[in-house]
Amino acid sequence: MSDRSIWMGSLAAPLRSFLRTESGSAGVLVAAIVAALLWANIDVSSYEAVWRTQLSLRLGPLELSRDLHTWINSGLMTLFFLVVGLEARREFDLGDLRDRRRFVLPSVAGVIGMLIPVLIFLVINHGGPGAHGWGVAMSTDTALALGLLALLGRGVPDRVRIFLLTVFVVDDLIALVVIALVYSDDIKMMPIVVAVAAFAVMLAIRAAGIRRDSAYVPVAVVMWGALLVSGVDPVVAGLAIGLTAFAYSPGRAELEQLSGMFRSFREQPTPRLARTASLGLANTLSPNDRLQRIYHPWSSYVIVPLFGLANAGISIDGPFLSRAFTSPVTWGVLLGYVAGKPLAVIGTSAVLTWISHGRIRPAVGWAGVLGSGTIAGVSFTVSLLVASLAFTGDQLAEAKVGVFSAAIVSSALTWIAFRVTNMLPNDKRIRALFGDVTELIDLIPEVDERYDHVRGPAGASVTLVQYGDFQCPYCGKAEPVVRQLLGHADLRFVWRHLPLSDIHPHARLAAEAAEAAGAQGKFWQMHDLLLDHQDKLNISDLIKYAVDLGLDQERFHDDLISQTHAERIESDIDSADRSGVSGTPTFFINGRRHYGAYDITTLTEAIRMARARARLGREAPATRE
Repeated sequence: MSDRSIWMGSLAAPLRSFLRTESGSAGVLVAAIVAALLWANIDVSSYEAVWRTQLSLRLGPLELSRDLHTWINSGLMTLFFLVVGLEARREFDLGDLRDRRRFVLPSVAGVIGMLIPVLIFLVINHGGPGAHGWGVAMSTDTALALGLLALLGRGVPDRVRIFLLTVFVVDDLIALVVIALVYSDDIKMMPIVVAVAAFAVMLAIRAAGIRRDSAYVPVAVVMWGALLVSGVDPVVAGLAIGLTAFAYSPGRAELEQLSGMFRSFREQPTPRLARTASLGLANTLSPNDRLQRIYHPWSSYVIVPLFGLANAGISIDGPFLSRAFTSPVTWGVLLGYVAGKPLAVIGTSAVLTWISHGRIRPAVGWAGVLGSGTIAGVSFTVSLLVASLAFTGDQLAEAKVGVFSAAIVSSALTWIAFRVTNMLPNDKRIRALFGDVTELIDLIPEVDERYDHVRGPAGASVTLVQYGDFQCPYCGKAEPVVRQLLGHADLRFVWRHLPLSDIHPHARLAAEAAEAAGAQGKFWQMHDLLLDHQDKLNISDLIKYAVDLGLDQERFHDDLISQTHAERIESDIDSADRSGVSGTPTFFINGRRHYGAYDITTLTEAIRMARARARLGREAPATRE
């Protein structure tokens, strides 16, 4: 169940942050939708009047005037699609799609997941006045779907959410193309040329290595304004900018250079050195990460809920609902999402797995595929955006009813799917959620018992690898947790050195002391002593520990002075670099990097899931390449 990753880094850390944001913002969005419905049904005229209010920007003879509804849908939503583009780019650079073979199923499932709902809509509305609104039925609201999945599928592993996000990244991208080409009116070519030129300038600024946000903002505003005037929905600008923002993890060399900057400032605290250190710190983050940290919370907690408040309000009464649920527009949207999305995701996964003889298959088990398909019927943002472009009056209200109804039914189906899954015996439940997909391995090289320092049984199903620094206080805090975990009979633990000499001056010497003790068969005893006495790691302390352990004192001293084991430590540091590790402690569980907390509860749960996946791997047939 292992495969070597060609691209370094991992989606796990940023994805967990993304999921936490979406889980919380789903509640805010639902509250905004309820508020909009209540407002529209209490006083629909005031609701509509607020969003028709004009807001103008004027600079000399130049004036840009739009109503609030347009400023939200075409202005603020540009930042929402910027976040969509950033997520897509990060998935390519750091996620499972860094193995480009894994893009095949998500891309096909994403395309089919739009075509089938659209075809269902067109069949139901064939020859009718609502047929031109087929775009309403095409796009999953990935953010809302992820948030609802977190609420409805408690205990569902991150892998299922990753699968959902991976598939519908494609969905979001195609939806924006459709909006630009199909639902944009009175296209003017000269403003489009200006927008393309502004985008080219932005790429040139990035190629020049300029990272100051102030250099990009004016160009981005020109690009957005030109698209607004051109007739193409300007939200495309956000997507294009997001797709060009590289994602990468900070390198150890960059962080060491940054430590030098802070030392210089500590020695000579001048404004110039303060600015240098501050810019150096900001530059260690990728453009993708910096933009995510700025715009993602605003998008999730302010922009999308505001969009919901401005677009979800419809006046509902008995006669209206009777008309709506006999309208082909409502049923086209409802069945397109509730039936079309699951059919597309499940069918595509099954067909591609069969055609490729298992070489291309979903990254989750059947329950994960089913749950992803049903929750994909949740739509809101793009569907209402298209509805506002395609429809007016009663048809617009009917489309909204279809969208809301599909979200409710899809959420209920998802809850049932995972409820049934949770009732299965443990082994079957884990297989249903995880499947037997090949794992990408982040650890390079793999553990070698002839070379690595290993504690625990050789045949253990779970291997916990730690890159550590004997002077690092966080490694000291993690050590009691590791010792408690070693009480598990089915776990082996591996220590690899990563002394952060730029901030821990005794770390390198302590690592060499551990290796010198290891040469005399006492590595782990010295390892434990060093982590128990992190504040006493000078050479006289190390000699005392050698005496306490009964080592050959002269040999131990000579090994330290001559740096006999420096090559071994450099080998571990090189392994850390190749595995994308820049800080300590960093853990890998069965070759996959562990992100987040390293308390006993979190690590125990991660190890439990790794053990279950390992058991599936032993039961599965040989991996097909």
